[in-house]
Parts: sequence; structure tokens; C-alpha cells
Amino acid sequence: MTATTKRAVDLFAGAGGFTCGAEAAGLDVVFAANHWQAAVETHERNHPGTLHSCQDLHQQDWSLVPDHDVLLASPCCQGHSKARGVDRPQHDASRSTAWAVVSAAEYHDPELVIIENVPEFLDWRLYGAWSAAMGALGYSLAPHVIDAADAGVPQNRKRVFIVCAKSAAPLYLGQPDAAHVSVRSVLDLDSGSWSKVYKPGRAASTISRHEAGRRNVGDVFLAPFYGSGSGRTGRSLDRPCGTLTTKGRWAIHRGDEMRMLTVPEQVAIQGLPEGYALPESATTATHLIGNSVSPPVVTWLLERAAAAACLPERSRIAA
Repeated sequence: MTATTKRAVDLFAGAGGFTCGAEAAGLDVVFAANHWQAAVETHERNHPGTLHSCQDLHQQDWSLVPDHDVLLASPCCQGHSKARGVDRPQHDASRSTAWAVVSAAEYHDPELVIIENVPEFLDWRLYGAWSAAMGALGYSLAPHVIDAADAGVPQNRKRVFIVCAKSAAPLYLGQPDAAHVSVRSVLDLDSGSWSKVYKPGRAASTISRHEAGRRNVGDVFLAPFYGSGSGRTGRSLDRPCGTLTTKGRWAIHRGDEMRMLTVPEQVAIQGLPEGYALPESATTATHLIGNSVSPPVVTWLLERAAAAACLPERSRIAA
């Protein structure tokens, strides 16, 4: 570290995954904001030294936000995700949150901005206008689609991280290439609430996934509890978990029993610090985890950006 620690802000901060990753890279996160009170309270419990705001960021007074070198932001992804189904008016409102990043960057002019979202963000029909606005502020944009598993997280989770730097050319940082970590390594099969697969009222689709998993994988495996996609024929515990979502999606099947992932298991699968303080409600905790950024990816990006010397000498992290 140099004598002066780089300062960052975390917009749409949620539970604090972006903040955790930034702190692990040596940054001082001086401000965090989110519109959901439960998220702000969670972030404040884990990062009490940060200034917090519970605010619709379209309405944020940027003069009240501390000066910073790095702006981190996770605008709402629901309007971009393929999982949204039929496009509805609220999805336009969700997508529009990305413009708050432009407003913040215009006011504070940080040297580096990193935006996280689902890869479909790049297909947004206003992405060209949004990226042009960032370009008009002097930023060169470099989108990186990164799977968290490649950063050593026990979860396959592809997200786009758009690195916006005050540089003549886009700052492409490559791709992490850590060895994949099995989800088995973070599971506690002796914990949780197990129930019989074959019980009255069990959905036929769940039984079908269970039987397919036993045929294809064996007696112990993961399968999605709802929806389609990865794992309908069983997912080996020797692989990373599939993507965590805001609703409990992944169930462990063992013999003729099954249970959902516990909150501590989800914390580990997301790459959050062990013992991270979350609401007592498992439903709320799961929502916060599924909506968070995986910290090790953030740390990797910021350390690579520092090594590329794209930040001011006064606050650069030692490579």
C-alpha cells in the first residue's frame, strides 16, 4: 500500500459484496447507498465505518457523497436478465438505474468506475447511449464477462464488469484463471432441514429432477428447486454450484432426502466472508446474497487495475 489509501463508493450496494471485494484489495469504502432499508442495515452492520444512505439514487444529492477515486456500482439487473420473462413497465424503471452512475461520475469525476450487471446489460437498447455518455465524461469502456468460478469462487456465476477508466484506450484486464473450487468443499451435509423426497404434496417436477440426478450423478447431488436450466439432470458436488438467485434455487439431494442450501452455505458459495452478518430471516438473507456481487472477482479486477497503473499515483495500490 502507498501512504494514501484509495477511496471508493459503492452504489446499489446491497449486502456489500462489492465493498468486501474492494476492502480486500486495500480500498477504503467511504460511502454506500441502496434503496432497500434491509440492505442498508445489513451493509452498515458489516461495514460500520462507511457512511450510508437509504436513497433512490435517481434522487441522490451527489454533493453529499464524499470525494473518491473509484466508483463501484451494481445497477438493478432485473430489467436486463432473461429471467424477467415478458418485458413490463417496471423493467424500464429497473434499467434506468444505470443513468444514476452517469450522474455520479459527472459530479465526482473518479479516475475509475466499475459497473457490475448481468451480461444482457450489453444488449440493452440504450447501452450505446449510456456508454456514449460515459465516453463524453472521458472514460474508455472495457466490458469483461467473468465467471466467478474462474476467480476461485465455488459458483458458476457469469456477470459483466464494465471497467471505465480515464485512459486513452479501453483497459482490458484479461480473465481470472484460478482453479475451480467444488461446492462440496463448502457444504455441511450434517446441517439444514432434510425432508423426504417422496412425500405427499411434493411437486412432480421435483421428483423428476431427483430421479434424473440419481441416474446421472449418484446418491448425492445438487438440483434446482424451480425453473429450468443447469442441474435438471443432477449437478455433481465436485463442480462449483450453479448461480445463486434471490430465491432459494438449489437443493441438495442425498439418498431419498433433500434440503435447500443453508444461509452459511450460500455465504461461502457467493465468496462473502465467513460469518458475514445477515438478517435472521432466511428469505431476506437469501435475497441479499443472490443479489450481491461476488467479492473475489472485485478484488481480482481492482488489483489488476492497480497493476496496470490506471489510477492516480497518490492512491495506487501496490501491485
